[in-house]
Amino acid sequence: MRSDRIKKGLQQAPARAMLRAVGVGDEDFPRPFVGVVNTFTDGMPCNYHLRQLALDLKAGLKEAGVFPFEFGAPAISDGISMGTPGMRASLVSREVIADSVELVAQGYLYDGMAVLSACDKTIPGGAMGVIRSGVPGMVLYGGTIAPGEWGGRKLTIVSVFEAVGQRAAGRITDEELAAIERNAIPGPGACGGQYTANTMAMALEALGLSPVGYNAIPAVHPEKAKATREAGRILAEAIERDWKPKDFLTRRSFLNAIAAVAATGGSTNAVLHLLALAKEAGVELSLDDFD
Repeated sequence: MRSDRIKKGLQQAPARAMLRAVGVGDEDFPRPFVGVVNTFTDGMPCNYHLRQLALDLKAGLKEAGVFPFEFGAPAISDGISMGTPGMRASLVSREVIADSVELVAQGYLYDGMAVLSACDKTIPGGAMGVIRSGVPGMVLYGGTIAPGEWGGRKLTIVSVFEAVGQRAAGRITDEELAAIERNAIPGPGACGGQYTANTMAMALEALGLSPVGYNAIPAVHPEKAKATREAGRILAEAIERDWKPKDFLTRRSFLNAIAAVAATGGSTNAVLHLLALAKEAGVELSLDDFD
């Protein structure tokens, strides 16, 4: 195992001493070590629930004989920052996330990597980092948000954007706009629609970077916790079999992802993200393939 360079041998006694301080026992040192990248933040609903999913994932990994180590990576909400100078940080954050995943994977010589993502840039950024790390890995999507409800109709974040225009046109009152604003986002999860987050989550399943069916489970669905624990078992098997992302990320898999995006009316942001993922994987892909 790659992590043996960190934890085995006479000269690594100081490293083992430090690892014991964070809960690694004698029985854990022979196990694979896995980095769990948690993009949790309580600054937006998309990633608000990832703290609990991280506990579920780590429990599943431990049950499968793997020892997990959790660390954080930044997350910027497009929905909050759009139309402000804050949006300048959005795409940059994708690169910072990828760098963070790669850096920690190499710094601790982890045997596998798992990224918990949810908002727009954490999904491709996490995937880029997993590919770069050169070890078995996966990206888990926190799931889409449940719809809000007001006045007998379902609401999403788009309902709020539309209500702003309706108020400007004099079609609704200030009170109606305020009611839509208060009821559109009932809890955690990414924007409810085939926008960037849901589009890229679907694309990662097509690519094989996420367990099939996992990303489709909504954020607050009762099955999410169970599926997250099962994802830990899947990653443990990938580590045992030494299945690395570059082993299965082929041109055909990227064309499948493009087809899935097109068939579902997915976000055009998938173009720039899939091109970036293909570059990390060493796969030839261009705008012509999307056309």
